[in-house]
Amino acid sequence: MAVAVVLVAAGPVALPASAHSGERADAVLNCAGSNSIAFSPGLTFSAKPTRITGHGDYRCVSTDPSVTAAKSVIKGGGENSCLLSHSVTEERITWNTGEQSTVVYDVGVVPQPAGEAVVLVAGKVTSGRFTGRRVASPGVQLTVDPLKCGSGGVRLIEGPSALVFS
Repeated sequence: MAVAVVLVAAGPVALPASAHSGERADAVLNCAGSNSIAFSPGLTFSAKPTRITGHGDYRCVSTDPSVTAAKSVIKGGGENSCLLSHSVTEERITWNTGEQSTVVYDVGVVPQPAGEAVVLVAGKVTSGRFTGRRVASPGVQLTVDPLKCGSGGVRLIEGPSALVFS
């Protein structure tokens, strides 16, 4: 989990403009920003079927100078609790260029001690710009009231996140 925190804290890395020049689809691309994720019903200590919705906002560094920012809509679901998440999640990214990418996260480690999520998910761009590229998305999303795990349920977590394309 420390890897996820370090990647988010470091943010995107600037790379020389010559790297992959002229290869937009293979551009080196890293984005850092934040996510807001909602759970319905709210997370408690017992795992149950849960719907996930949310959004992200990112600033990007790329060897393709046209890509500088992105916004996303996140949706998914699965068996979730304040302790662990087992979900399939999709992130629809809209780039500052107006193009879109859909990422399906099929691998994930999301321990959620007391509703505080330390996220390291990985997936693949299944459609749109950068189709076929792998994406890792480390982050740390926190709840303002972790005591809700025991009463009422955690409905919202927010915090830093990243998109690292390979």
